[in-house]
Amino acid sequence: MSIGDIPILGMLRTRMEWHQQRQKVLSENVANSDTPQFKPRDLVEPKFDSTAVGSLPQIALARTEGGHIGAASSSSLFKSTADGKYDVRPTGNAVSLEDEMIKVAGNQMDYQSATAIYTKSLGLLKIALGKK
Repeated sequence: MSIGDIPILGMLRTRMEWHQQRQKVLSENVANSDTPQFKPRDLVEPKFDSTAVGSLPQIALARTEGGHIGAASSSSLFKSTADGKYDVRPTGNAVSLEDEMIKVAGNQMDYQSATAIYTKSLGLLKIALGKK
C-alpha cells in the first residue's frame, strides 16, 4: 500500500492543489484590477464526500519527443466561478482589490493549515512504522 492510497492524505493533496490553483486565479484578478471589462473569477471549493475520494481524473503531460522537458500544465482540475456581485467601475472592471486581498490572505492561511496537517500526518505514519 502506497501513501497515495490513504484517503485523508489524498484529500489533503487535493486541497493543497486547489489552494495553489486558487492563488493563481486570485493573483490574475489582482493583476487585472485596471483592465477594462475584466470580471473577477474564483474557484469552486472541492467537495469531499465518500464518492469523491479517488474520482479525480489523472492528467499526464504529452511530450512529442523523449528529449523534451514537460512543462507545467495550464489546465485545472477545479471549476472556475465568476461572481457578478461586485461593483462595476465605469470602465467595466469589477475587481475589488480589498476583497481580492482578503481572499488571498485567507487562501494562504488555509494552504498553510493543510500543509501542516499533511506534514504531521506523515510524521505520525513514520512513528507508527518505527522510524523517526
